[in-house]
Amino acid sequence: MKENTKRSYLIALIFLLVALVYLGKLFRLQVLDSTYKQYATNNVLREVVQYPARGLIYDRNGELLVYNRTAYDLLITPREVKQFDTILFCNLLNITREELEAGIQKAKNYSWYKPSIIVKQISPENYAILQEQLYKFEGFHSQSRTLREYSTTAAAHALGYVGEVTSNDINKDAYYKPGDYIGISGIEKTYERQLRGTKGVKKNLVDVHNRIQGSYRNGREDVPAQIGNNITTTLDLDLQLYAEKLFQNKKGAVVAIEPSTGEVLAMLSAPVYDPRLLVGRVRGTNYSKLLADTLKPLFNRALQAKYPPGSTFKTVNALIGLQEKAITTQTRFTCNGPGSYPIRCTHIHVTPTNVVQGIRESCNPFMWNTFRSILNKTGSAKEGFQAWYDYVKSFGIGTILSSDFSNTLKGDLPSVELYDKIYRGSWNALTVRSLAIGQGELGVTPLQMANVASAIANRGFYYEPHIVKAVENDTVRSSIKVKHPVGIDAENFEPVIEGMNESIKGLYYLPGINYCGKTGTIQNPQGLEHGAFEAFAPRDDSQIAVFVYVENSKWGASYAAPIAGLMIEKYLNDTIAPNRKWIEERMINANLLSSEGPQ
Repeated sequence: MKENTKRSYLIALIFLLVALVYLGKLFRLQVLDSTYKQYATNNVLREVVQYPARGLIYDRNGELLVYNRTAYDLLITPREVKQFDTILFCNLLNITREELEAGIQKAKNYSWYKPSIIVKQISPENYAILQEQLYKFEGFHSQSRTLREYSTTAAAHALGYVGEVTSNDINKDAYYKPGDYIGISGIEKTYERQLRGTKGVKKNLVDVHNRIQGSYRNGREDVPAQIGNNITTTLDLDLQLYAEKLFQNKKGAVVAIEPSTGEVLAMLSAPVYDPRLLVGRVRGTNYSKLLADTLKPLFNRALQAKYPPGSTFKTVNALIGLQEKAITTQTRFTCNGPGSYPIRCTHIHVTPTNVVQGIRESCNPFMWNTFRSILNKTGSAKEGFQAWYDYVKSFGIGTILSSDFSNTLKGDLPSVELYDKIYRGSWNALTVRSLAIGQGELGVTPLQMANVASAIANRGFYYEPHIVKAVENDTVRSSIKVKHPVGIDAENFEPVIEGMNESIKGLYYLPGINYCGKTGTIQNPQGLEHGAFEAFAPRDDSQIAVFVYVENSKWGASYAAPIAGLMIEKYLNDTIAPNRKWIEERMINANLLSSEGPQ
């Protein structure tokens, strides 16, 4: 009997211990552990990402260039989706059934449990209609975001555009999630971190029909989005618009810089495109059309075209010759006889010429003999060429001038190593003579040549070209305040500047403006010659330096020089003199894209 009693106590004790274990687990799960409570909460809680408005972009005078407008994305959480009226859904959103099915499948592939965007960038007008019907579509909800809007069609290449992030963007920066947007080019790309702001989150309570019933915990757990920083650019909107007007029906580029600061006043690549084409749901279609356009409007010629500079480069060669004492202001070279071989003059002028006359007349034999004297000064062409190379590079050619510009190129500055490879170590000044007149293997960007004009205007230095003047609640790089000397003594600039000043007298007179310029006509094996012009004004204490390159315009004097002169006059005088209006009209109306050539 006692044995049975003990056994009964033991069994009761075992059951009691088991009960205590289960009670403990239930207490932990229901009271101490919030996991299941969180699961329950998640059934009525929706977290909505709050996208910040990107920072606004202004010109140097406070004119608004880029701002924001509201749009909406529709998101889907596949596991929450119930059967719905697909015809009504597609009609509300103006999409096809195939697009809907593809979107749902893509969302499922991404995650059954996480929301993802199925329809992007719905306009406020369409969203108002959709919102009234959204309760009929379980598993779908919306979030607001902002799209870029433009107050003008100007400066599309400089400002850039915004597009959806790629997997590569997401891998580089955990801030981004699928469906987010990022700066793709221009200022939008370079200053992405300042412009984008910081995302927030809003927690809402929803009912069984997926309709928002209010804020979770009265918004105490919400995180507000922080809007992006506003940016003030160095661009002058009026000058930019004027440049684009002058470049109608033309291909090429223009860059204007304030020499005393390095601030870019205007930057144009032509043909231009309307930046509004790359905003919203039409962006993909429009981008494909622009990409297929044979005129390449998306190609930024101001930063990426590697143009031979032609005779505009003669100013640099003359400066190097003077600095190296390969020539002096008294040196003269003839255009006749053996002295003109193998690069002859293209027009008749006084001969022999000194450096001032050589620049004024754009004398090819003078520049060839100067170039040869530089290379042969030490008796070793390679040593002389290396010295020439170092000077040219000091002007910013063959380098990335500034981090302010996205997708810019260094251009082509041939080196000793390159020529050794091409000519197997056996070459001299005659072999590379085309460099004397800005041809051959030399390729520069319009930004680099505008910077050369700035360095000449400053008599021996330049400031880093940049396009952003100020960032709200932030600082700009201190490097833009640093002087970059080009290694040429100030006195050596005077004869070159005198030659540039004399070259424009009579031909390109500007009322009340004493300025300096140099034309260039560039050989083009694929068609009509290109024209270029570099200039700065006024001659002393220059306020603007400009480089203009017009493709297939035959002569630098035909279109590049008049366009540059008009831009200088517009910027300094704020108007065009009545007796020069005919030049303005001729430039505006000229069609260089015609199959018949310049009109």
